[in-house]
Amino acid sequence: MQPSFRFSWRRVSAIFVKELTQLKRDRLTFAMMVGVPVLQLVLFGYAINSDPKHLPTAVVALDNGPFVRSIVRAVENSAYFTVIAATSEREAEAMIADGSVQFALVFPGDFSTRLLRGERPPLVVFADASDPSATGAAVTALSMLPQIALAHDLRGSLARLAPGAEPFEVRVHRRYNPEGLTNYNVVPGLMGVILTMTLVMMTAMAMTRERERGTLENLLATPVRPVEVMLGKILPYVGIGYIQVSIVFIAARLLFGVPMVGSLTLLSAALLLIIVATLAVGFTFSTLAQSQMQSMQMTMFYFLPNILLSGFMFPFRGMPQWAQAIGEVLPLTHFLRIVRGIMLKGATTVDVAPQVWPILAFIAVVGALALKRYRQTLD
Repeated sequence: MQPSFRFSWRRVSAIFVKELTQLKRDRLTFAMMVGVPVLQLVLFGYAINSDPKHLPTAVVALDNGPFVRSIVRAVENSAYFTVIAATSEREAEAMIADGSVQFALVFPGDFSTRLLRGERPPLVVFADASDPSATGAAVTALSMLPQIALAHDLRGSLARLAPGAEPFEVRVHRRYNPEGLTNYNVVPGLMGVILTMTLVMMTAMAMTRERERGTLENLLATPVRPVEVMLGKILPYVGIGYIQVSIVFIAARLLFGVPMVGSLTLLSAALLLIIVATLAVGFTFSTLAQSQMQSMQMTMFYFLPNILLSGFMFPFRGMPQWAQAIGEVLPLTHFLRIVRGIMLKGATTVDVAPQVWPILAFIAVVGALALKRYRQTLD
């Protein structure tokens, strides 16, 4: 019987039913088809905010007069700042250096006296400008203080000092990135982003590829232990990760002029942490995926919240509390703080220690899960 070459909707419908049946069997792919749009909708709709508010701000009030209190209230009422008391300028600058505050306001001891004399005393503002997008709108709000902060105080005999004459001056000192260059913030962060995307995918696909080709059975027939397999699979990609980061680091220094203030040795140690954490995730995905396509799908599902909730693309403090809580679990969030702190602020081991233990905890949990899943594969 000669085959028919005429177009047939019956054959099309048969293939259509076959594909639907295959999608129904591949539950992971179907879940990704639904989960990724929902995740993007939630993250972009609720978590992302390019205009952060309630930024922690240290206030050093060496003069605690009524004018200073009015200015501080105006700062709080702007909704851009959350005031935290500090005892000295040195303490405030230390808080900026370790990232606990975004701004510091310093009122000199003779602020009120000089204001009454019409000398326009300075209100000194220190801003952590390592992330320009997190400080831009807030700095603009601070520049409006001389016109509005003392509107209800300068009356009667003090009318000559009305806000229209700007009774005091706001002096902003941008720390770590005086020119507000986005390269200083983005390029160091690319080290962690590239590692998160590439190493998870390569590690996950390596094990899955062996399962698809049937070579995993040969590996299981050997006396190799699960932890030995895990280390053997991970170690080659450690070198690959360092090569990738070296390329980004050289480009950051030569092409974009990003400074390197801190220790290169400390940065190398921090890189080892993020590489191991990322590879552990990839190995875990390889024990869950049944095909290389599923490995890629899980990689993208993991990569999306990392790039959006870690503070790489959008200010971390601009996100709602629930999104920040998720971001704190991700190792990329802590690595970005480490690498920016080392390169831009000259952070030391003591400074980065609070960001190290969350990555170590992540490695312990994910590594244990990977070993457990691999043992189940052996069984």
